[in-house]
Amino acid sequence: MSFLTLDLNLLRIFDVIMSEQNLTRAADRLATTQPAVSNALKRLREALNDDLFVRTAHGVKPTPRAEELWPGIRIALADLEALLAPRDFNIAALQTTFRLAMADSTASLLLPALIRGIKAEAPLIDLRMIPLTSRDPRPMLLQSEIELAVGSFPGVVAQLSGEQGSTSAIRHERLYSGKYICIMRKDHPLAKGGLTVDSYCEALHALVSFSGRAHGPADDALANLGRTRRIALTVNQFYTVGRVVADSDLISIVPRHLVKTIGMTTLLTTKELPFDLPVVHVDMLWHDRDSRKAPHHWVRQQLLMNAH
Repeated sequence: MSFLTLDLNLLRIFDVIMSEQNLTRAADRLATTQPAVSNALKRLREALNDDLFVRTAHGVKPTPRAEELWPGIRIALADLEALLAPRDFNIAALQTTFRLAMADSTASLLLPALIRGIKAEAPLIDLRMIPLTSRDPRPMLLQSEIELAVGSFPGVVAQLSGEQGSTSAIRHERLYSGKYICIMRKDHPLAKGGLTVDSYCEALHALVSFSGRAHGPADDALANLGRTRRIALTVNQFYTVGRVVADSDLISIVPRHLVKTIGMTTLLTTKELPFDLPVVHVDMLWHDRDSRKAPHHWVRQQLLMNAH
């Protein structure tokens, strides 16, 4: 089959299947039936002389040929969509709901300005905050549970930024970066003077861990020094770790920019760490299906504008 006889609607269906990697979800997004999507995929397979997708336990996986084709097809469809998009988009008249996943402290830092922007420019937008319980929010985005995830996802972003991320359905953009700092109560025995590796390792530690796993960036840094620490407590919220540290002998590590959002600056003191940790980056992640939607773009721009 030549390009002149190819049904271009098949390329749109291909794009959605690549994004969802699940025929049922693709059919839902296209407002059609799964048999119709399967039939379209069969026609495209015949036209391109490639299987394009193979079935897996959780959906379908693209073949190397499909991964090779998708970037060009996605760009072409995006250009066409942008060309035909209405030019009279009115954010003030938009009535919709956005679902965002963030840690509690990140939400405390970013939501006030976002709410002010919504009140001033988009008063009919409602927000729904979904608990962020993982360092990898991609399944939530792929399954349309959320429209946007904001947080520190170093492993995910590194993967997306690499060669394997070129055909991913997940997009990302940096909001801001910061430095880790140690927090403890004002009258903690270690509050006077600077921390040493010895005094740090001898202390009891509280760790913010979404999974409950008692291992963080500091443990990798200490391992390089041949040292360990005792993590006496893991919690899944920064506010909680602030409350615990403010009323105990436990110490913890948090990004410096989150100390104020914990809301206990009068109860806590901060100390520089006696070893180096990587810079903590906060990124927003979203699904490619939403990239060119004007309302979604508006929310992302609001977050970008208020993160700096």
